[in-house]
Amino acid sequence: MGSEMIGAIGLGLLLLLMALRVPVALTMLIVGVAGFAQVISWDAAIAQLKTVPVEVLSNYSFSAVPMFILMGVLAAHSGMAGKLFHSTRVICGGWKGGLAIAAVGSCGIFSAISGSSLATASTMTRVALPEMERYGYHRGLATGALAAGGTLGIMIPPSIALLIYAILTEQSVGDMFMAGLVPGLMGLAMYALTVTVVMRLKPSLAVAGEPTAWREKLASLTGLVPFFAVFLVMILGIYFGAFTPTEGASVGAFATLLYALAKGMRGAELWRSVQETLALSTVVFFMLVGAEMLGYFISVSRISFSITDLLYGMELSPLVVVLCILALYFVLGMFMDAIAMLVITVPVVFPIIQSLGIDPVWFGIITVLTVELGLITPPVGMNVFVIKAMAPHVGLGEIFRGVAPFIVSDFLRLALLIAFPVLTTLFLL
Repeated sequence: MGSEMIGAIGLGLLLLLMALRVPVALTMLIVGVAGFAQVISWDAAIAQLKTVPVEVLSNYSFSAVPMFILMGVLAAHSGMAGKLFHSTRVICGGWKGGLAIAAVGSCGIFSAISGSSLATASTMTRVALPEMERYGYHRGLATGALAAGGTLGIMIPPSIALLIYAILTEQSVGDMFMAGLVPGLMGLAMYALTVTVVMRLKPSLAVAGEPTAWREKLASLTGLVPFFAVFLVMILGIYFGAFTPTEGASVGAFATLLYALAKGMRGAELWRSVQETLALSTVVFFMLVGAEMLGYFISVSRISFSITDLLYGMELSPLVVVLCILALYFVLGMFMDAIAMLVITVPVVFPIIQSLGIDPVWFGIITVLTVELGLITPPVGMNVFVIKAMAPHVGLGEIFRGVAPFIVSDFLRLALLIAFPVLTTLFLL
């Protein structure tokens, strides 16, 4: 049996095991080890199994992952999220649909130091949903805005997804973060515009908030200061070369810790934050170890080269190939976690992208955006299920209907980024 056939069987087995609900990290590890053994030898596979976990866990670049997670956990537990929503609510006071816009804005700002879509969605739902329900917002609009706003965490830097893509493809983490800045801000603006359009079409879904004076709006900006301070320190420090993105994660985590201590976080709360960070980091690192083993198997099986040769034989244009890959991501995103999808598929598709001469940074941004779409797309939109867990009284159907206009907005944003790649390169280092 040829190595390409073993590779194809391995990918089929990967999908089967995931369909049987075997944990994604364990699935990648099993297929990677067994497939490598079939192509090379069991001795070589066991040797890889000994060295790969050490390589991944000792990789300096990956140390940014727990730091970004710690930032988000501390921000959630220290009361920063509550102050953030209060500030955006006051700023949007008196607008029709203002609370929904405030929720989207809060999600975008919170994601700037969280780096995780699921953490953003769960934290802001806990803070914002009760307020929107109290003011008579339709539950579909309220939960849809929060589910969509939560996806901004995967794009607005610092982003764990962009970090992992950069490391897997050996791209500059700083370049990926800067490239995600404009698309992330576009998402924030377009989601707010989506709420406005929905209000125009169906004014009964929400009421105008309590009007606030300009003096109150200006005073409320103090709630945004901690977020913008941490964000600007990290982004400007990376942009001007004061520290690397990995060091920037530590700087951001330290700054957030200082804020948490200043707000009275002590022993038990700090330990709970550390425990939560360790638990989430373990999941991510287990997936990275599995992805590394799977990547070695895919490399030695040469299946990615076979796919490349097939595409060359079909004489498809690079743009058509990219659209086909994005369509695959969109379908997978309906069923899989975003990080898991990236670590599984990037080793397969990236050699194809390289062979076609496509800008890897631009491709990474539109890939992550497509993955982001999967977080709110049925049947298994991860953000939607997070919202459902936080608000069990709201039906899944209501949430999916509420998030539908935001899906349309994301498709429009994706089309703009494909048509105008310069939008991803404005702030490259």
